[in-house]
Amino acid sequence: MTLSKASPRRLVHTRLIACHGYQREDGLWDIEATLEDTKAYSFANRDRDGIAAGEPIHLMRIRLTLDDDLVVVAAEAATDAGPFTLCGDIAPRFAALAGLAIGPGWRAKVVAQFKGAAGCTHLTELLLGPLATTALQTISGARAKRLQGSRDGRPPAVIDTCHALRGDGPIVKREWPAFYRGDE
Repeated sequence: MTLSKASPRRLVHTRLIACHGYQREDGLWDIEATLEDTKAYSFANRDRDGIAAGEPIHLMRIRLTLDDDLVVVAAEAATDAGPFTLCGDIAPRFAALAGLAIGPGWRAKVVAQFKGAAGCTHLTELLLGPLATTALQTISGARAKRLQGSRDGRPPAVIDTCHALRGDGPIVKREWPAFYRGDE
């Protein structure tokens, strides 16, 4: 099902987010995310002597290098375009993500470390949502193969992470019947 037909309108703002997951030759994983904001009109900007329609207001990138357990081995951020010339000055601070693991507590740790003046709203948004999800999607297949032989009795971590994978739903009943919590 698609969205309904929109009312007549005029494009004002576009935000593009692209994420890519790479398996490295050394066995680690690189997860990269890019955020780009543009306006459909030109406007004044003191730091950049104006910003033309279609020119990025924000063009920011972040790369996390992860191991199979989703632990950050290295992190790098870059601001190619920002509304202020000093926006990119915060990028080196994101190297402090090294040692954190994407999983329970990830969101709280990232927010605590990069809230307010200690971070960049846009880079933090990438970390909390699309980059973390891309990491899980990229690495989950390799992790599943590695854990296939494990019979520790614990349910797969993916159960109850969304509506489709709820513990009492048809997907869990079909794929992991031992962990199905529905009424029967």
